[in-house]
Amino acid sequence: MWISESVVAWLFLCVSLVGAVFTLNAFMPVRRIPALFVPSFFGSWLTAELALHHIVWQSIATVLFVYFGALSAWPGLVGLGITCISWLGLLSLFHSGHQTRGIFDEVLSDLKELDDTERIPLGRLLMPFRFHRQGVKVIRDITFREIAGKRLRLDVAMPEEPGRNRPAIMQIHGGAWIIGDKREQGWPLIGHLAANGWVCFNVNYRLSPAATWPEHLIDLKYALKWIREHADEYGIDSSFVAVTGGSAGGHLTAMMGLTANDPEYQPGFEDADTSLQSAVPVYGVYDFTNRLETMQKRFVTRVLEPMVMKAFLNKEPEKFHRASPMDRIHPDAPPFLIVHGDRDTLAPVEDAQVFAEDLRRTSRSPVMYTELRGAQHAFDIFASPRTARMLDGTLRFLTAMHERAKNATTSRAPEDFAPSGYAERAAAENL
Repeated sequence: MWISESVVAWLFLCVSLVGAVFTLNAFMPVRRIPALFVPSFFGSWLTAELALHHIVWQSIATVLFVYFGALSAWPGLVGLGITCISWLGLLSLFHSGHQTRGIFDEVLSDLKELDDTERIPLGRLLMPFRFHRQGVKVIRDITFREIAGKRLRLDVAMPEEPGRNRPAIMQIHGGAWIIGDKREQGWPLIGHLAANGWVCFNVNYRLSPAATWPEHLIDLKYALKWIREHADEYGIDSSFVAVTGGSAGGHLTAMMGLTANDPEYQPGFEDADTSLQSAVPVYGVYDFTNRLETMQKRFVTRVLEPMVMKAFLNKEPEKFHRASPMDRIHPDAPPFLIVHGDRDTLAPVEDAQVFAEDLRRTSRSPVMYTELRGAQHAFDIFASPRTARMLDGTLRFLTAMHERAKNATTSRAPEDFAPSGYAERAAAENL
């Protein structure tokens, strides 16, 4: 053998320590040390959602090291012990993903509309990751707005079978308001919803630094206007449109739900109906003012201020407050399902907790808060058990809200359908 067994044993110990560091980091990702913040996020994200993959590669490495004599010296034996402990941690991470279903069951337990909702097996839930799922058709790159020299486009995913009065949902991609595209995000949920009778619109919007807040939100409201204007073409019920998105898309989802029919964000189309019947922000950003000091200060000074807001927080704080969902809560908010991971380092869970608590205390509509144990930011990028259960829980919530809306419509008197705009409601409530 060209290398001694003693060297192999020490190499095995080093590799075991590397694997253990990845596992430990998944349980305790670094938030406060700037130099470690980014690598810690990627390490914990990849480990938590791909725990079984880590066990597989570590198992292959262990077999090879043992074959070449790693256990002939004490460093190899120590390495084997460390590896076994790391595997237990990885199994715990994998198990936490399976517990997601129970978390959604508990959160959604008060919705009687769920009594007859089908519980979908895990194998079927993973099918939405095949973008061209049987029974679903996708229409890509439809231009819905031309502005500032740009054509803004959306994709539509819908059942192949013709239909009418189907519920609709708009998906908003993330990317810190400066990157991202409709082709990259949201498709697991879109595929799942479309396969269950929903018409889904995955929407692009102008990005910073070319765009300045609130142009991102204005584009999305224009997309909602376009969706309602084309309701008959796509067989949707214009009276029920939901919205969802992750990260920056979660922030925009919350803002869409909380600023319905607000003329400030509808220049040139002030009379359009931009109300929403449900909102599902996922690992969203709920505060631009960093009042809880959870956001990295470098992100505020290098991204949020110069690229997104084009303003300084300490000089124009009102702009940042008005862009914060925490400060836009009101009693007429639509139903919300807020989904967040308890180990999120990019959008820390503390902000989501405060937002959910304040919204639940104020809103007249249902507010469901789902905190997923062990989940990092962007966990739904992977076809993991946690993601699959999240798809199931989101469908159940949206289905319940759609059923509730239909029942409320059939029980209302004709005079209840008189239009009521944002300005009238605001004046009535002295907002």
